[in-house]
Amino acid sequence: MNNSAPDEAATAAAATPGAVDESVAAELARLRDSIDNIDAAVVHMLAERFKCTQQVGHLKAKHQLPPADPTREANQIARLRQLAENAKLDPAFAEKLLNFIIAEVIRHHETIAAGEEYIGAGPDTAGRDRAGPPRSGGPPPRGR
Repeated sequence: MNNSAPDEAATAAAATPGAVDESVAAELARLRDSIDNIDAAVVHMLAERFKCTQQVGHLKAKHQLPPADPTREANQIARLRQLAENAKLDPAFAEKLLNFIIAEVIRHHETIAAGEEYIGAGPDTAGRDRAGPPRSGGPPPRGR
């Protein structure tokens, strides 16, 4: 947690219509600080997950296995839905999230199988995803 709770409390009070009790603003700041910490943990966990899936992609490419594994994906979705239910999280939301992640992993595996180096997620200086095509609105791609 960061130590800017008083500043965040003032910001929360200023950003909320009407007069906000100081204790409410402080509680908002505390909760938002927790959310920020959780978001950071989620990002780091996803980064670790993608490091593992990159290794899977290289192993699949080396042994000429297909990038997608529908049986594994279906099992993962069922498993995640059950985890979500146990955690009191909407299983449909959990499935949507996993489907998004799986689609990205398959895209990475296709990139690896095509012999292109996957560097990581996010835009490069040419305005495209490093492992994908140019993003709309970005500058034209440079040669690789």
